[in-house]
Amino acid sequence: MRIGILGTGNMAEALGTQWAGAGHQVLFGGRSPERARALAARACGKAGTLREAASFGDAVLLALPHEAVAGTLRELGAADGALHDRLLIDCTNAVGPGFRLTTEGGPGAARAIADATGARVIKAFNHLPDTVWRLTPPAFADGPVAVPLCGDDEEALRTVAALVRDLGCAPLRAGGLDRAAYLEATTAFLIGLWHSGHDPRTLLPPFEAATA
Repeated sequence: MRIGILGTGNMAEALGTQWAGAGHQVLFGGRSPERARALAARACGKAGTLREAASFGDAVLLALPHEAVAGTLRELGAADGALHDRLLIDCTNAVGPGFRLTTEGGPGAARAIADATGARVIKAFNHLPDTVWRLTPPAFADGPVAVPLCGDDEEALRTVAALVRDLGCAPLRAGGLDRAAYLEATTAFLIGLWHSGHDPRTLLPPFEAATA
């Protein structure tokens, strides 16, 4: 599969390196040609511009800081631009000071991105930091990490599920794109707990007890 990645930061490197290692063709696009080339060399991928990454292949990963997303999408064109009808994986987190969502009071990040681009957006990979995605595989005592997927396009969901399995993880269908806002809010809550030194797993009983 050919995967374009918008961004050259930690999430771009973690996921892009794993997919390149699984045999996919990966093109990293960034504002800095030097950073894109350096990352491509480390990850055994290719380097290009943001526009080249947006039009590269079968899927595009949006791996930019959320505050840079709106400007980048404007550069790439509105709903009839470079990302129109493309499979766009959104792993961004709109989390600001106090671990609050910066999208509060409006549509969630994934929905806003879909509306701005006309892309077939799947929310995925946002719930954990890059350090987890760098593990080969991301699996612990309880087994492989589950990756929630929120989206409305069946073909896009199947494609992203395959990319999840390529990491050694388990895809978890979590509903349509309307559910992405809940995943984004949950992630903001989890980040706040982690940064406060709390283990979110202690909030939950075993599955059997919760469903008895």
